[in-house]
Amino acid sequence: MDCKPKLAKWFTTGESMSEFNNELKNIIGKCEYVKYNFFKWRFESTFANKVVLAFGFACLTGLLAQVRFYLPYTPVPVTGQVFAVLLSGVILGKWYGGLSQGLYAGIGAAGLPWFNGLKGGMDVLSGVTGGYIVGFIAAALVIGWFTDRYVRSRSFTGLMVMMVFGIGVIHLFGVIQLAAVLHVSVQTAIEKGSLPFIAVDVYKAMIAAAIAAAVTPGTAYGDEIDP
Repeated sequence: MDCKPKLAKWFTTGESMSEFNNELKNIIGKCEYVKYNFFKWRFESTFANKVVLAFGFACLTGLLAQVRFYLPYTPVPVTGQVFAVLLSGVILGKWYGGLSQGLYAGIGAAGLPWFNGLKGGMDVLSGVTGGYIVGFIAAALVIGWFTDRYVRSRSFTGLMVMMVFGIGVIHLFGVIQLAAVLHVSVQTAIEKGSLPFIAVDVYKAMIAAAIAAAVTPGTAYGDEIDP
């Protein structure tokens, strides 16, 4: 059957375009309904369910930690785990986003080899990259707090600002520990542990913000303070 005449009619008649617009609105409405119900369920869910979700994001962080490469002038690798960190705050909220990264740090410090390079133990947490891991916890807490409290923070612009701020928090913790471990000045630590990663981390923030904007509802689902 030749569908071209039907397609032409569908796109050229006002009635067909109206049907198309209505169908598109219906699809968008269903997507918003699914997003709202997931976040509402997450907000009202039991402690056990939230811990399971947090552990799931800890596992995702460990998995993405293995996506890495080194630059020639710094001991700190570029990794994919920042995506999981940024999204954990958005998806899980302040406490459980932070918990997910706390689980990642704590279980890894206890010996599970899921830090970058399939490493584990306190040596990693107290080494040159340990500060960034601690910063993951703080970043997830901050991002989750804003996402849970402000509906307007869930726009792409709002999420982008939060993601960049979260990356700044990670860099702050990372640079402080890097300077202490290598016994170098803060300026040198910034040059080795922050400046080389700014461009790629901002790019990561853009991708994470786009994903977060697509999955978060535009209406209140919990105890937001704005409508």
